[in-house]
Amino acid sequence: MDETVESITSRLEQGKFTQHVVVNVAKLVHMQKDAELAASVRACDIINVDGMGVVWGARLLGVPVPERVAGVDLFERLLETAARRGLPVFLLGATDAVVSRAANVVSQRHPELRIAGYHHGYFWDDEEGMVEIIRDSGARLLFVAITSPKKENFIDRWKGCLGVDFVMGVGGTFDVVAGSVRRAPRWMQRWGLEWAFRVAQEPRRMWKRYLVTNTRFALMLIKRSLTLAFNRMANGHAK
Repeated sequence: MDETVESITSRLEQGKFTQHVVVNVAKLVHMQKDAELAASVRACDIINVDGMGVVWGARLLGVPVPERVAGVDLFERLLETAARRGLPVFLLGATDAVVSRAANVVSQRHPELRIAGYHHGYFWDDEEGMVEIIRDSGARLLFVAITSPKKENFIDRWKGCLGVDFVMGVGGTFDVVAGSVRRAPRWMQRWGLEWAFRVAQEPRRMWKRYLVTNTRFALMLIKRSLTLAFNRMANGHAK
């Protein structure tokens, strides 16, 4: 987390545009068949892992992932940085009531924070108009709380026109900040059980989504593990 915050802060100081994304199990699964989403993710300057399932899967395959960087925690850290450095932020996404409440909550938590503006996430009939509002706001950091793949593709499609120095998709973060959704206890986060907590809160909406994506991810890991094992055996016989 500290390394990510330091990297983003350094890029802000240098005036370098930064497109940030976090990946979780669901996003990695969808990237296998959604070429546009995959391209949007790969175009990012900084990619973090948000989800212990991905951390464990990567380590299983021998890919070094030091830690999970939860999007909601990074959001809070960057608000602190923005408040301290006088960098205006824009909040985009969720419903009008939720984003309004989220803006009010973060203003109370960070009295020095400059909120350049906020807007709900239902603007798809006029994306260009939304981009113009963000650009005219003078915001330096933009946080987009819209579902995947809409947010990743929107950011990648309009990044050159937004007028900001940093943009990050934050998924359901505004709902958490506004108090509409509760986060899992810390012990569940550490053990990768946040999905179970979400299912318990919204069983009808979430159970199928997590069942399908978690199963597909497990199959992806098995396939990749077998491929690596086969390659090692083949290389061993070739020597």
